[in-house]
Amino acid sequence: MEDLLHHVLYAGLGWEEGNEGQILFTDPLCSPKAVREQLVQLMFETFNISGFYSSEQAVLSLYAVGRISGCTVDIGHGKIDIAPVIEGAVQHIASRRFEVGGMDLTKLLAQELGKTNPSVNLSLYDVEKLKEQFSCCAEDELAYEKTQKSCEIEQHTLPDGQVIRIGKERYTVGEALFQPSILGLEAHGIVEQLVHTISTVSSENHRQLLENTVLCGGTTSMTGFEDRFQKEAGLCSSAIRPTLVKPPEYMPENLTLYSAWIGGAILAKVVFPQNQHITKADYDESGPSVVHRKCF
Repeated sequence: MEDLLHHVLYAGLGWEEGNEGQILFTDPLCSPKAVREQLVQLMFETFNISGFYSSEQAVLSLYAVGRISGCTVDIGHGKIDIAPVIEGAVQHIASRRFEVGGMDLTKLLAQELGKTNPSVNLSLYDVEKLKEQFSCCAEDELAYEKTQKSCEIEQHTLPDGQVIRIGKERYTVGEALFQPSILGLEAHGIVEQLVHTISTVSSENHRQLLENTVLCGGTTSMTGFEDRFQKEAGLCSSAIRPTLVKPPEYMPENLTLYSAWIGGAILAKVVFPQNQHITKADYDESGPSVVHRKCF
């Protein structure tokens, strides 16, 4: 960890030893207190930074679309986090994490392609690229079932010259998010999980959470995913029907990939100029535990 941070800060960002700056970190959902303390200790005692702040990814993703309350659905590499946020505070008791993510979908695609292309040797790197290029979501469950019976086949030439045929497999990847049984999981689909999460929060907060649902993570940019999500949401009871937030027009098209980073950039322009961050004096006076008092 220390070596990685050293490379990022000095080689990547161009910091000079003895003239270190301020830094803002994004915290994963339910990050242990001990981990947060270790990080702030490392930054002040090893890297001698002048200022520190951290905030949870769900909060920052909402900031990126101009919200302080809402519910984020973050599909990461190895997990899916669903986190309700009210007035900038994550509702940890209601938040949910599922140990399935983009890598599981990549492995699923590899498995499916292996069945229809047995003579092609595929690395996970190759499959990841194929997933990004070809994977998509069917309009609904009925449309998905039709793709499994009849689907246009495309040929794709891999960098090493091998030719692979891709058909119904592209839809299986997206469908697994709405029908986890495809992955061998006994769980509800992603929209049902979101609705269940919000329903565990006080009913007086339901409306602001439902009307400010934000999708995060590269997988959510899959062709057809947002439309399918909206359609599944439309099937929910009108009393608890989530609505997706449209990103501001001035934000980049790939906002879902970097929403926490963009939210962090926005927050950094506030906390550091207004001296709301942890200073070296704060750290020297209170030690690592100061992170729980000043960063939330």
